[in-house]
Amino acid sequence: MTERFAVYFAPPPGSTLEQAAAAWLGRNPRPGGAVPPRPAVPGLSPNQLHDLTAAPRTYGFHATLKPPFRLAEDARPEDVKNAAQDLAAAVQAFSLPQLAVGRIAGFVALLLQDECPELHRLAGHCVRHFEFLRAPLTAGERARRRPERLSDRRRQLLDAWGYPYVLDEFRFHMTLTGKLDDDARDRVLPVLADHFAVALRSPILCDALTVFRQPSAGAPFETWARFPFG
Repeated sequence: MTERFAVYFAPPPGSTLEQAAAAWLGRNPRPGGAVPPRPAVPGLSPNQLHDLTAAPRTYGFHATLKPPFRLAEDARPEDVKNAAQDLAAAVQAFSLPQLAVGRIAGFVALLLQDECPELHRLAGHCVRHFEFLRAPLTAGERARRRPERLSDRRRQLLDAWGYPYVLDEFRFHMTLTGKLDDDARDRVLPVLADHFAVALRSPILCDALTVFRQPSAGAPFETWARFPFG
């Protein structure tokens, strides 16, 4: 089965943040969600902008809580929804620290400007809570993570949880580009800071788990279900 699921933090439907992200990426992962006109980036053609946002456009605007996984043999898609609903019911909403456009691992994303213990606890709960539904990595899936380039700790996490950047290696980020060279990064950073300024002016509330679904390998992830906290 090539279908995959993921549990994300995603902005509320119709929010200013959702609209800003949809305009930048050229796609709204929520079926029927609006896609406003894309901003212009000086020095980059529309095709170049389309290319440099290809990866985050496929995954949909989000911050990862439980990384994408295939279902275990005895699991059903509805089990993912049920598990998400159960966890969301036990969590209280909280405000995120200020978000800002920044650089991480060669790409550009929205990053927290301060620590958020509640968020780290939630991410850890998600990693563990949905693990019974996750199929083990295939040899090919593991190899694509380039384990030989990972630290010992990240390699341990990859083998234990199917992803190297979880638990103590988790870092909240909402990806906006693929990997960029210095010139492209310098062009997009000021445009992105301006583009998201209004959306980031008000506090961002983490108040729901959103389940995304990828129907087949290479297909875009889509919003599948959203479960408010509490």
